[in-house]
Formats: sequence, structure tokens, C-alpha cells
Amino acid sequence: MNVGAFVCSCADTCNIDLEKARDGVRDVDVVASSSLLCEDGMDGVRYVVDEHDLDHLIVTTPEQSCQSRFRDLLDEADLHPDAVSFVDQREGAGWVHDEEDATDKTARMINREYAALSEEPATRSVSKEAGDSVVVVGDPESAAALADTADVTLVADGQDFSDVDYDLDDVTIERGRVVDVDGSFGEFEVHLEARVTEDCVSCMKCVRDAPSEDVVTATPVDILPDAPTGEWMTGCPTDAIEPEGTERTLEFDQVVYPAANRDTRGGRMGFYTGPVDAGTVASIESLLGGVEKPDYLDLEMDVCAAGTSGQQGCTACVDACPHGAVSRPSIDSVEFDKTACQDCGACTSSCPTGATKLRDPSNERIAREVEAMLDTENDEGGWLFNRGSQGIDEEVVAFVCSEQAARSLRKFGRQAARRGDYEYPPILPVNVNCTDTVGEAHVMHALAAGADGVAIVGCGGDCLHSGPDPKAELVRRLDRATDDLGLGKRVEFFAPDPDDPDAFAEELSRFVELELDESPVPSGEHEATGVVDAEKPNPDFNSHDWTLESVRAILDHVDPERDVIRGLKDFGVVEVSDDCTFTPTCSSLCPTDALRRESEAGLEFNHERCVNCGLCEEGCVEDAISLEGGLDLSLLPENNDGEAWSQVAEGEMLACRSCGKEFTSTASAAKIESEVGDQVAGIAPDEAEGSIFEYCGDCRAQLVYDT
Repeated sequence: MNVGAFVCSCADTCNIDLEKARDGVRDVDVVASSSLLCEDGMDGVRYVVDEHDLDHLIVTTPEQSCQSRFRDLLDEADLHPDAVSFVDQREGAGWVHDEEDATDKTARMINREYAALSEEPATRSVSKEAGDSVVVVGDPESAAALADTADVTLVADGQDFSDVDYDLDDVTIERGRVVDVDGSFGEFEVHLEARVTEDCVSCMKCVRDAPSEDVVTATPVDILPDAPTGEWMTGCPTDAIEPEGTERTLEFDQVVYPAANRDTRGGRMGFYTGPVDAGTVASIESLLGGVEKPDYLDLEMDVCAAGTSGQQGCTACVDACPHGAVSRPSIDSVEFDKTACQDCGACTSSCPTGATKLRDPSNERIAREVEAMLDTENDEGGWLFNRGSQGIDEEVVAFVCSEQAARSLRKFGRQAARRGDYEYPPILPVNVNCTDTVGEAHVMHALAAGADGVAIVGCGGDCLHSGPDPKAELVRRLDRATDDLGLGKRVEFFAPDPDDPDAFAEELSRFVELELDESPVPSGEHEATGVVDAEKPNPDFNSHDWTLESVRAILDHVDPERDVIRGLKDFGVVEVSDDCTFTPTCSSLCPTDALRRESEAGLEFNHERCVNCGLCEEGCVEDAISLEGGLDLSLLPENNDGEAWSQVAEGEMLACRSCGKEFTSTASAAKIESEVGDQVAGIAPDEAEGSIFEYCGDCRAQLVYDT
């Protein structure tokens, strides 16, 4: 692929030195610049595209109108109009930083985009068929608004629609109050409770006979739960009144329930709560008949640690998903509804084994972008920008949410262009779908690549997916981990308020300029493979292996404060008590083969493989196993005489009193005797030596037979 980079200063309104920015761009086939690419520079761009036979362009412009011109240019050149990547050198650099920082940052962002090109996934989609049925609960206005395009049912939910001013002629009105809503898009079940059955013919007799108007409704006819019973309920000509109430279940493709509390943090596809506006109506209409959307996830369920053999293990993805797209159909399995997935990455950053991975950006793409942003070495081995004297001093990688947070930063840039006196430190942005995408592996990798700090920049207020301050717990954990590693605290979460740019600048400046010092880990040297053991079946760049690889890279340059690095959730240390009877349960359950029986009465543990899923602890029939989170450096092969395996339990084998064959552990035999010994007392002949439990199965059977 031939790639060309084009740098623009937007009519010299950006604080960017075009020549130095060109010098800072690496690996592409050609770099050109102009003070106004989208106008005077377009002929030059056409010439460069043709002369160098370019297949892809990287262009510095955040402006949509300018982006459209470049796509048109590609179309004219018989190239795909999407064969272009755009870099925000303006709102994200030249308008909010001084010239040296903005120039440095612009070159790094171009290098980031080039690095990302090799990791773009092939297009893939998922679909789900659905009908046009929509239930609206208690909101006649919304029901009327949807009636022209959908098959609408309005559930009264205790209301009377006799006098509403909305056209409900094409709306089916159902009596009853909503008890519960189950299911997913295309398969919702709404459970209703009413005191009037479907035998009602709306003769209005009960409405007229009711002791007061406020205990019944006329449209639809129903009796409210607090209505007093009495003879007035006995005169129904169709016997449609059930004083104790009756329940029924209706099925719909989508649900509009303004008064409901959303049962997931980020809401479910096809389930709408809160005020209904034009955007809600448009969303509902877009899903009528079904949905076809990009496939956001790669799944490799063979390496999933959710459970096995009726035992529950890892619950990370189910707990993390804010949209109800991950469920447990059984206690030992998980299931993904790809059409309900909203591409936030919460399940992928929480999964330790790589069973679920985000397709775009993939972990490998994020790794390459981070490394490109931190690598400032040129082809001759020198530095493109001399640290501390030219360009960016503190190198802070910022994982920036592509939704509200990105919009806030763009707004700050425009305000800076107007005010002329607004700046914030030049963080190095790596765009993610949502900060839910970011987990411990991403942060530890950035530090291993030489970042002085990591800023996670998410939505101000309530995140569209995970609510307010979704990464507070992650920051606390990772600051503990970096402290234990001897790096000090180097991670922070920011939620920029679009209406308060000064607060963001102040908070970021305090973190970058006052709380961080230069990392002892050099930048530009580490290139992640995402692999710890090539023989493992787990995909590359799974969270556990990627994190461990990064920690090892960091340890080459630091003296850790302690042996056990706390705060890393994807690692566990097994301890086994004397209650262990050496049954094969734990080693059979372990999804990463981190436990093995050394012999019939010995158990070994491989800390390097353990993902802290808890299956061994959950499944141990003797409650002999306890699992503590954290990465114990002393148990890694490089600190354990090259041995990955450590013995965690040792016992003795019991030899059969009759034939001498070792057949079980002494602990297991003692355990069985303590539980059932009284029930089999006297079953062996009096002359038999010892306990019947000291005989192997064959000899025990013969002994009992002889008796």
C-alpha cells in the first residue's frame, strides 16, 4: 500500500510549523504540506496522488466540508472514497497548544494513523429479523406519533384515555398494569395484570355501578387495584371481572416505557425509557422489520472461563456489559447477542482470556497506535524532537472516548480559537469507542511503551454506556499497581464538561505538570506481541497475556516495591489448605490449565496461566482452595529458577492393606471414612486388619464378599 500524508495549517490559523511537521512523519511514501490544502493545495494533492500512485491518504483536517473534498478527489482518481484517514491538527492541536507542542503532536498523530492502517478489520455484519409491533406504556402521545409507521399497542397502565386529544384510531389499546418486561429486541414479553378479563365487551356497566369514578377506567375498561370489592362487581353480564386480578403476557418487537427504570446501565436495543422525543421515534422506526449492523465482536468461546460442569467461573463480561447484550443461559456458560451490542468494548476490556475481542479498534491496533505516538526516533537513530527543549515534554497517552468526550475537546478547540488564550497540556490521543474499551492491559501497555502517564478521557456527566465516572475503580486499581511496581501513581480519569473548558485545563495541567515525573521506562523501545506462551490456545492480545508482557517490560527499568503487585484483576494466587483430598476436580475445571496433579497426592500451580476466574475455588468440594488477586512476581519462571510450576499441596498415597497397590490419598480415605464410616461399620469380617477404607476397590469388594 502506498500512503501519502498531507499537512495543513488551515490558512495559518494553526500553531504548526509545516516543515518540522513533515520531518516528524515516518514510514509513509510521501509527505506534502500547504497552508490551505482544501483550496489552493488541491491541485498539488492530485499531482502527488498520481505521481506516487497512492492508495491511501492521511490528511490533517477535522472539517467535514474539507473531508468531503478529499473523498471526491479519491473518487475522481478511481480510488475508494474511504481510502483516507483524517487527523485533527486544529481543534486538537494547533488551536490549544503552542507551536512546538502542536507541531510535534500533529506529526505523532499522523504516525498513529499510519500504524493503524495495518490493523483495520474486514467488514462484517450481523442481522436480526423483527416485526413492526411496538408497545407504548401509558403514553398516548407517543403511541399516536408512531401509529403511521408501526403496529402500535398502547397499554393503559392504570390510565383512562377517554378524553385524550390524540388520534388513537390506528392504535390497539390494552388494559392492565405492567408487572414486568422480559426478553430482547424482536422478542420482548410484557407481563400485564388487570381485574377485568378479555371477555369484557365494554358495556360500561361496571363503570356506571362503581362506587366512585376514580376506581375504574372507561377506555379501556378496567378496575384499579385499590378499588373496593362489593356487589357492584358481580353484575357483569360476561363475568369479565376478576376481583383477585388476572395476568397475561403479550409479545412485541419493541417497547416504549417512559416511566420505567432502565434495567441496564446503558439501555437495551429496542427498549426505550425516559422522555420520548423525535430522536426516540426515529430510532424506533429505524428498527422496524429488523436490523442489520456491523459485527463489533470476535468471539472465541473455547477459551472462555465462564464455567464448566455446572460450576460458575468468571462473570466479567456479564457484569461489565451495560446494554444487556451478554447473558447467562446457564450457570456455567455465557451468550452474546451481537445485534444488541453497542460497540462500547466493556466486555472485551474485562475479559481476561480473549474469548471476546473488539474488532475495531482491536487491541493490537490500539497497541500500535500507542507505540507510534511514543516513538520519536528517526531513521538515523536520532530524535525528531528533542525532549525538554523542543516539542512535547511530558508524554501522556490519552485514551479518548469518541462520543461526548471527543465532542467536548473539539468544542474547547473552537473556544480557544475565539478566545486566543486557552491551552491545555498536549496529551497524545488514542481514540476509543468508549472508555469502557480501556482496561488494565491497555494502560499497562502504554506505560511499558514509555508513557509518563495515562489519561482516560470519558464523557462528562452520565456516560451513554456506563454512567458517571465509569473508570474510577480502574484508576484506583492501576494506581495501586503502578505504586507497587515503583512507578508511582500515573493514571487518571477525566470527564470534560463541554461548558467548562477551564476546569478541564486546570485538572489536566495539575496531573501532567505537577503529579507526573519522567518515567524510568524509555519511550519508543517496546513493541508488544500480546503473547506470553505461543502454545496457549488464547488469541493474541488477550488481557491477561498482554498485561503480563507489559509488566515484564516495565520491570526491566524499575525496582518494584513488593513481590505481589496488587490491583491487577486478571491474576490470581492459589492457596490450598490441609483439607485437600487431591481429587481431580480443580485441575479438571481450570480453563487455562493453571492447576495440575503432580502425582495422585500432589498439586501444582502455574501462576503465569491463572486468570483469577475463581472456578477452582468455586468447584472445590472440600473448600480447600482460596484464591487471592494480584501478580506475584516471585512465582514467575524468571524469579523461580526457570520453573513455571510451584507445588501448592502435597500428601501421601495410601497403599491397600491387601494387595499393596496405592489407590488414593490418605486424606481422601480419611475424609470418606469420617463421612460414611458409621454407616458401614461391621461390614468387614472381624479378622480383617484395619479399616475397610484402607483397602482398594477390588480388595474391598472381595473382603465384603468373603464375609
